[in-house]
Amino acid sequence: MTWQTPQTFDFEGHAIRWGSLGVGAPLVMMHGTPFWSHEWSRLAPLLAHNHKVFFYDMLGYGNSDRPDGDVSLGIQNRLFAALTEHWKLDRPDIVAHDFGGATALRAHLIDAVDYNSLTLIDPVALRPWGSPLVQHVKHHETAFADMPSYMHEAILPAYLQSAMHHKAGPEVLTPYADQWIGAERQAAFYRQIAQMDQCYTDEVQDRYPEIRCPVQILWGEKDEWIPIDRGRELQAMIPGSSFVSIPNAGHLMQEDAPEAIAFHVQRFLQAQKSAGS
Repeated sequence: MTWQTPQTFDFEGHAIRWGSLGVGAPLVMMHGTPFWSHEWSRLAPLLAHNHKVFFYDMLGYGNSDRPDGDVSLGIQNRLFAALTEHWKLDRPDIVAHDFGGATALRAHLIDAVDYNSLTLIDPVALRPWGSPLVQHVKHHETAFADMPSYMHEAILPAYLQSAMHHKAGPEVLTPYADQWIGAERQAAFYRQIAQMDQCYTDEVQDRYPEIRCPVQILWGEKDEWIPIDRGRELQAMIPGSSFVSIPNAGHLMQEDAPEAIAFHVQRFLQAQKSAGS
């Protein structure tokens, strides 16, 4: 099945693509970088049995517009706050990965978007962050953006594979890599990396004790992008939060261990439902 984001939301003149599945209490799934909402393609249908599941592509990613401008974390929380208003959501459950985690945290703490619960999956949340590739691109964006396409197309699969613990075949890598192939998309890939700035998590990191909803944190034990110790540190900063380490899973747990995400999210949501009844 080809993953679809059939709906369009206008955000400050940019087209944001989104979709939804199921009926019931609202649940929003927020992707990371350099991924897109396709990372939820196996999980969204499972969670849609009991929820109305919303998913979208961040500005600069997937099927959404990729402007030659700001696509940083500094704009993504404002976009998400606008989307929740557009969807008329009141305290949705949130499942957020990587940059999606940072965006959910910023929208909650800066834009006062309230959640029923928050599941964070290997989020970008604590200083310091940024892989060696990120640091290199930040200093040489133009050189990377203008490199021959065959070199870029060779880098992409290796970079994406490093997010996974299990060896991935073309059927797994292609939907992610194809989103960044072509002259404009290649430039967009390095643009979003060059705009990664720790200041956006620094802005909220000391406010994590202010989080106003139940939080669970899932972390791949084999995450090579953000070490698991960072996850335990985050859990210690959020009062009452729970932490679950997932064996044999890397940073892109959606591909390494989707069944683990489904199990822990469903159990967590059921526990919140029982607590509120």
